[in-house]
Amino acid sequence: MKIAAAKVIVTCPGRNFVTLKIVTDQGVYGIGDATLNGRELSVVSYLEDHVVPCLIGKDPQAIEDIWQYLYKGAYWRRGPVTMRAIAAVDMALWDIKAKMAGMPLYQLLGGRSRDAVMVYGHANGADIAETVEAVGHYIDMGYKAIRAQTGVPGIKAAYGVGRDKLYYEPADASLPSETGWDTRKALNYVPKLFEELRKTYGFDHHLLHDGHHRYTPQEAANLGKMLEPYQLFWLEDCTPAENQEAFRLVRQHTVTPLAVGEIFNTIWDCKDLIQNQLIDYIRTTVVGAGGLTHLRRIADLASLYQVRTGCHGATDLSPVTMGCALHFDTWVPNFGIQEYMRHTAETDAVFPHDYRFEAGMMYCGETPGHGVDIDEALAAKYPYKPAYLPVARLDDGTLWSW
Repeated sequence: MKIAAAKVIVTCPGRNFVTLKIVTDQGVYGIGDATLNGRELSVVSYLEDHVVPCLIGKDPQAIEDIWQYLYKGAYWRRGPVTMRAIAAVDMALWDIKAKMAGMPLYQLLGGRSRDAVMVYGHANGADIAETVEAVGHYIDMGYKAIRAQTGVPGIKAAYGVGRDKLYYEPADASLPSETGWDTRKALNYVPKLFEELRKTYGFDHHLLHDGHHRYTPQEAANLGKMLEPYQLFWLEDCTPAENQEAFRLVRQHTVTPLAVGEIFNTIWDCKDLIQNQLIDYIRTTVVGAGGLTHLRRIADLASLYQVRTGCHGATDLSPVTMGCALHFDTWVPNFGIQEYMRHTAETDAVFPHDYRFEAGMMYCGETPGHGVDIDEALAAKYPYKPAYLPVARLDDGTLWSW
């Protein structure tokens, strides 16, 4: 068996997705996700010009060798573009191998570690009252875990507050829109949200919050300390993680669990955080970290230090990544939770899949492969639309982490 063809498919059923389809000379094909929110065309160019030509004629069953070839052979390693291109190839090859074996992907990874995958949804509102109501809606839908974000008085377009209550898409313009940030206002307001949520709904449900890289380590430690009475499942991305050592200061001052990693590309981005037990959950994704082959290595390292997985699962990751993530979650021994942002009906139609949501849990299907396909004719009806993520500025105009 040889790889006979590979092509890149770009579609925008509400938001942009980059999909790689690899076809063998025996007619078996697999698909992978290479989407990089706001930089889709960079990945398309890298795939078409540098990766696809190298795949033709290779044995699709040699997943490990192809991964090493694309990673080590490039010399200029790592980075979001390179690793998402590798991830797309890796997902597609695992899809092919599982189809050849006649097995759902999780069986090839080692079989089940659990019957279902706990997921969390995103509740948000313009203010505390609206967010409290939105959390109640997710509880009514059966969620056991909910991320809560609120608008903050005096902050323009606070992070996590979407135009729609179920479908949050931050990439909203052909050039970056500008939002605002004020740390003091957020620190004065966010703890009040969780106080009200616990008063209203008690402590039976898991609550999560995303700092989205906005706080300095000292500010993050302050927020974590203030949130301790409300027993969060985790505080996510509380401070930028380029300096992994920064999390030591946060860890010294709060017992609120910490999660990070959705923008990480390799095991090297999280090695020190894991080995020094500075985090509780690693959020690296299948598409962000070079596919299942590399994400398994990250999870294995994390398991040595009792760090659990909590894979990113926003709508900028296609159903292909969600399908692969659910098979990974079903297998991985040190699973924590899976983010689940619902795709639109248009996206679900372009990417038919066999996974399902039920009572706060997700279930991967039993279809051979990862269980997600692409309707190419329908995908062609949704052409690419330039869309950027916003930027954030302080009141004095200083650019801040979005």
